[in-house]
Amino acid sequence: MKDLDDLLSEGVRGRRVLVRADLNVPLDGDRITDDGRVRASLPTLSKLAEAGAQVVVTAHLGRPKGEPDSKYSLAPVARRLGELLGAEVALADDVVGESARSVVDGLTDGSVAVLENVRFDPRETSKDDTERGALADELAALVGSGAAFVSDGFGVVHREQASVYDVAKRLPAFAGGLVLSEVEVLRTLSGDPRRPYVVLLGGSKVSDKLGVITALLPKVDSLLIGGGMAFTFLAAQGYGTGASLLQEDQLDNTRKLLAEHGDKLVLPEDVVVADRFAADAAHETVAADAIPDGWMGLDIGPRSVARFAEVLGSAATVFWNGPAGVFEFPAFAEGTRGVAQAIIDSAAFSVVGGGDSAAAVRTLGLSEDGFSHISTGGGASLEFLEGKDLPGVAVLEGER
Repeated sequence: MKDLDDLLSEGVRGRRVLVRADLNVPLDGDRITDDGRVRASLPTLSKLAEAGAQVVVTAHLGRPKGEPDSKYSLAPVARRLGELLGAEVALADDVVGESARSVVDGLTDGSVAVLENVRFDPRETSKDDTERGALADELAALVGSGAAFVSDGFGVVHREQASVYDVAKRLPAFAGGLVLSEVEVLRTLSGDPRRPYVVLLGGSKVSDKLGVITALLPKVDSLLIGGGMAFTFLAAQGYGTGASLLQEDQLDNTRKLLAEHGDKLVLPEDVVVADRFAADAAHETVAADAIPDGWMGLDIGPRSVARFAEVLGSAATVFWNGPAGVFEFPAFAEGTRGVAQAIIDSAAFSVVGGGDSAAAVRTLGLSEDGFSHISTGGGASLEFLEGKDLPGVAVLEGER
């Protein structure tokens, strides 16, 4: 696929460049609580601006219902982007309307503007090719003839959406530095990684990770299971799980996985349980097979951390996706902190698979430099490793 360097070698001064970025950050009101994705977009945007391009950024935030909603406005993101770039970043009040046209027409060489949340337009996520294509046509017309498209939002390349997929068919399309690096890293994992290859998966539901678990188990040396989904595995072994999260409809699947790959699966040996789901809940550590009735597991315990750390410490390659517990509550964050620190302390080539895992690294104050790569796209990373087609990557490679 053509990349940002190819575009820059063509020359971009005076050209408009439409960039699909991933600026889907968590907000508390209008305050960004984790600006990791904004910072991850900087290298591509800075290179384009420094080369004299007129940069038009399109992105989404949250899940608005196809119409404007102030709580999903990109205004806080545009402000933060301006602070990081050290220059004013204009924000259009709409996606492709009058405000967008005015803002784009006002761009000068080296300046950056952001269009309002692209998901305010229902055509962005439409299943109808014609509807998505119409929005893509308007986005292409907005930047005009001679423009180019840079796909730099890895967190959305697994979606066949207008600003990700369809617009890449209408403008000369290039992979931004972020997308390119993400694909290269994940191809390393899915190719012939250095061994031992260890995967740590957490998160709440087995159903969310079943596909990637099934795809990875034949390829890895060990697969560690934490988070809420661990309790479905424990129940499949016949253990009582109290009031812990349990997907009964996944018990047969987890029993099959244990029967076929029990030698590779590593489950918690102890868990931190609470009498309710709250930061100030009463809690204690119990063996994984001794969860009291009415209590719920919210973290892995210290013995589990030690066991997981032992496996991680011997790894040459590590992929981690999903926290080990409810890290947002300090009392239930030590499992995630412990396994993350074990990865940092290892000599492994380590990849954090985006999403809550990346958020946990920053929330817990861990060194991002301790990991080889922190992905910006949790879902996209998992689907890549599962072997699924990523439309936003395939279109850049001319395969669709």
